[in-house]
Amino acid sequence: MNRSILCVDDDANILAGFQRNLRKDFEVKTALGPQEGLAALKNGKTYAVIVADMQMPGMNGVEFLIEAQKLVPDTVRMMLTGNADQKTAMDAVNQGHVFRFLTKPCPAEILAQSLEMAIRQYQLVIAEKEILEKTLRGSINMLTDIIALNDPATFGRSQALRDSMKEFVQSMGVRETWEYEVAAMLAEIGTVTLPRETVERWRKGAVLSTDELELIRRIPETGAGLINNIPRLEGVSRIVLYQAKNFDGTGFPDDNVSGSSLPIASRILRVLLEVENRKLAGEGVQKALMAMEGDEGRFDPLVIAAAYKHFDLYQEAQESEPVVEPLSVSMRELISGNILADKVETTDGVVLAPAGTVITSVLLEKLRSFSKLMGVKEPILIEP
Repeated sequence: MNRSILCVDDDANILAGFQRNLRKDFEVKTALGPQEGLAALKNGKTYAVIVADMQMPGMNGVEFLIEAQKLVPDTVRMMLTGNADQKTAMDAVNQGHVFRFLTKPCPAEILAQSLEMAIRQYQLVIAEKEILEKTLRGSINMLTDIIALNDPATFGRSQALRDSMKEFVQSMGVRETWEYEVAAMLAEIGTVTLPRETVERWRKGAVLSTDELELIRRIPETGAGLINNIPRLEGVSRIVLYQAKNFDGTGFPDDNVSGSSLPIASRILRVLLEVENRKLAGEGVQKALMAMEGDEGRFDPLVIAAAYKHFDLYQEAQESEPVVEPLSVSMRELISGNILADKVETTDGVVLAPAGTVITSVLLEKLRSFSKLMGVKEPILIEP
């Protein structure tokens, strides 16, 4: 259990008192003033509770706790003050979101009791967060499993798109890539509501009927609707909704959102999806980017510029990697986590999973079922 407490005050004697009175029951760290306190929060250590004085030079306790919340939102905040007026208390609660407001002088036993309650509150916050994260991961895994079962080709494409998105945004200096990756992985979840034959014909560039084209046009909306049902994925849903919207504001959805008002992840997704589509048609990446650069209005010029750099680095990394022969395994030897070096198909030539697909437990069950009922070509080639 995390019992670490950060005490922030501009009086060294008070901090020394915290150490004496609390060190038997808590792991106490002290900081002399707000700037030293913020520095302590930035060094990577996780504190269960922050106790801050109200009157400190340069930054009062409320201002400090507002900044602290930005850095460590889960840490419980408490305030000690000799000024117990109503405005100070209201500011502490409404702006600093404090859990307890204590007045000086505060008896050691009252402070210890308040800290125990604050630590219990911290444990509740962390437990709830862990449950939400597990539920969220489970929901995302369920959606990706649906894609894998419904259309392995789309699943393989989604995995490649997720990896490309992660590398792309990291090359742009983005550190938190989770939302970008999930949006890329679920970008085409809307295809699960369409007949598989329609999706395959669309991928191959075949002529589609008016009704089919309307269904294809609404893939982002359908996908966004599915994702929006999951709590905490509202941002991902919006990214997916605007993935096909042109930079000049034309296209679907038909609204007034355009340019920099479009989510940056949607603008990146627009470029990456177009590159993938052109690669399927036999175009090289550089040729695809040049064509997209000349197609004014559809793509964000800044994203196109970043794409040139990203794909140059990606190609250099691929060329520098030594060529390694794939491993041959039987269906019985194939396990979850293997990456396919070549497609897996039935003995009749039906593709079950394309090259590059990461084998999940659900996909593995599907392949085993097909192997028993229809037969699967072996050996299966996987990356070493």
